Amino acid sequence: MTVTVLYSTKASATGGRDGRAETSDGSFAVDLSTPKELGGAGGQGNNPEQLFAAGYAACFIGAMKFVAAQDQDPIATEDATVTATVGIGPKENGGFGLTVELDVSLPEVEPNRANDIANRAHEVCPYSNAIRNNIAVKLSVIS
Repeated sequence: MTVTVLYSTKASATGGRDGRAETSDGSFAVDLSTPKELGGAGGQGNNPEQLFAAGYAACFIGAMKFVAAQDQDPIATEDATVTATVGIGPKENGGFGLTVELDVSLPEVEPNRANDIANRAHEVCPYSNAIRNNIAVKLSVIS
């Protein structure tokens, strides 16, 4: 697969799940902590699953905006909400795996069109493409 890169960013993490991560330009920095459910102390930091969920949700709204614009009928993204639920746990054949659920709300869009936009966005969203055939994504339009 060839990608024409229009933008790239760089981030580094130290200390693993109980460390810190930040972008090379200093615009984003976050303390990390392991959830109690994964054997950690919990703590005030975030974890990689939260960061993935936030990034996927935001990117998916961008993908919906893109596909709606292709129809010459843009959507108001300030009213659009995507809630990404990311789960982590052991896989039956060893190692760990992720689960993803995306709940899409497009309150100003007719339900059939909202479903069409969400399904088409799932085909073009870079996060969806990155995990396709590896992580099943449950996609639901909730309004």
